[in-house]
Amino acid sequence: MLVSEVMLQQTQVKRVLGYWPHWASTFPEPRYLAHASVSEVLAAWQGLGYNRRALALKRAADILVSDFDGCLPQSYEALLTLPGVGPATAAGVYVFAYNRPHIYLETNVRGVFLHHFFQGASQVADKELTGLIAACCDKKNPRGWYYALLDYGSYLKVTLPNPSRSSRHHTRQSPFEGSRRQKRAFLLRTLLAAGQASTKELQESLSATEKEAGRDALLGTEVTSLLQTLASEGFITSVGDNWEVIS
Repeated sequence: MLVSEVMLQQTQVKRVLGYWPHWASTFPEPRYLAHASVSEVLAAWQGLGYNRRALALKRAADILVSDFDGCLPQSYEALLTLPGVGPATAAGVYVFAYNRPHIYLETNVRGVFLHHFFQGASQVADKELTGLIAACCDKKNPRGWYYALLDYGSYLKVTLPNPSRSSRHHTRQSPFEGSRRQKRAFLLRTLLAAGQASTKELQESLSATEKEAGRDALLGTEVTSLLQTLASEGFITSVGDNWEVIS
């Protein structure tokens, strides 16, 4: 349940479905994920984007194995202590794994309540929705209730102007093409495939890709900055003059 909630953060269901079977067969239990190397985890995640999520799942699995006997904790508060788990993710696990009522506020649920209670409004804060969500939640079968809300919210998005635009917290995802995020992903994929590479080799490879897309080549300082950020976040490490994904 935790894996699916994390995969669905900023990623559409259709896309997640294409990666879920491989991930589930590779890491069927937290102990498999905990015992895997970072490079193995990132390799299995490639294509889903936002690689920090994979790293957070790996760290969460380490904690589940060491502190919870390899099982997900059953309290909302304990779920919140896991890496990469915020209020919406913790509530999702709490509701869908254990069928217990809680305020589950994600984009489709938000859209439903904005559509029905705040038509014509703008800059609606989430705190204005939480009381309504709590009051409406089916206490006997919250799982079924939220499944229905998710389906309904998805339907509203494709039949009406996105209701979530009325939310104060609504943001448009910045373009991936040409972004720093795309360059980071390229460097990580390259290191996963090559094992090791120098800054100069990575600069040449990334610059060639950028030129093919009609963009400028990168300076060595720009590539170094990207690599240092990846290292500070726990993805890669330097080995002499080379870089490699943490094992």
